Amino acid sequence: MVGYDPEGRCVSTAEAAVAGSASGLVTRVLVSPLDVLKIRFQLQIEQLSSRNPTAKYHGMLQAVQRIFREEGLTAFWKGHVPAQILSVGFGAVQFMTFESLTELMHNFTSFRAQDSLVHLVCGGLAAGAASVAVQPVDTLRTRFAAQGEPKIYLNLRHAVVTMYQTEGPGTFYRGLTPTLIAVFPYAGLQFFFYNILQQFSKWAIPAEATNGAGVRNLVCGSCAGVLSKSLTYPLDLVKKRLQVGGFEHARAAFGQVRTYGGFLDCVRQMMREEGPGGFFKGLSPSLLKAAFSSGFIFFWYELFCSLLCTMKSPESTQRKEG
Repeated sequence: MVGYDPEGRCVSTAEAAVAGSASGLVTRVLVSPLDVLKIRFQLQIEQLSSRNPTAKYHGMLQAVQRIFREEGLTAFWKGHVPAQILSVGFGAVQFMTFESLTELMHNFTSFRAQDSLVHLVCGGLAAGAASVAVQPVDTLRTRFAAQGEPKIYLNLRHAVVTMYQTEGPGTFYRGLTPTLIAVFPYAGLQFFFYNILQQFSKWAIPAEATNGAGVRNLVCGSCAGVLSKSLTYPLDLVKKRLQVGGFEHARAAFGQVRTYGGFLDCVRQMMREEGPGGFFKGLSPSLLKAAFSSGFIFFWYELFCSLLCTMKSPESTQRKEG
């Protein structure tokens, strides 16, 4: 079970960080193509419709075909190195912080560590801490995924040096405000729904049916990801728009570009030019990505924690000694 469990804890905070980083690494490889699609849709000013002749992307299938034709298969893993650093770092900090916070809540308050509301608050705070830690890498990942051909940034080092020299150190934290505003409810709701769905599944499915624990974790995680992403999606889109500020020349091939003066200015411009529907561009690949990403994150995290517990069990120790 995710979170501090006083009755059956066998994973330390450091081991939770290892399990979190490992789950982030595996998940990132699997969902990177969906992430690239989501970012391309989020950054397109034109309406995502085949009826709009100026729009580069119309829908998921058309976008996949066009990206593959123009940029090749590797385009779906653009920015994969910074994305992997992001996933590994975020997973480590998030789960380490979450396990520590739920333990503190259990030991120093009247709340139980496995209460859904505790997971809501601790999940949001843990994700906020992780976001601050990896925000520069997230900005780099977004720039790589957003650039077309010819490339502006040749590699990770070139991107860091160019951004620092031309835009200053503050550029690595562009979009941090909407990131924190979005990540607290998103991650909080993710852990909240996962906890509720896990409790419901254990009530609905007989305790003897332990063989399906992995599938249950995957399904509960996927449903939690879709529910939380649906409720917080507009904030994620605004964050992406702000992260590519100062990068407009590399976006020219994708259609219209805009310059935003900050969070509120971005919201005002989008509402005026794109309408309420503009805040939900890329929702389809985003929900698909959220389902896979959240499901895999919880699945792999629970699996790696179980493996660590098994390795530390007396039976495992005896087998090693024998």
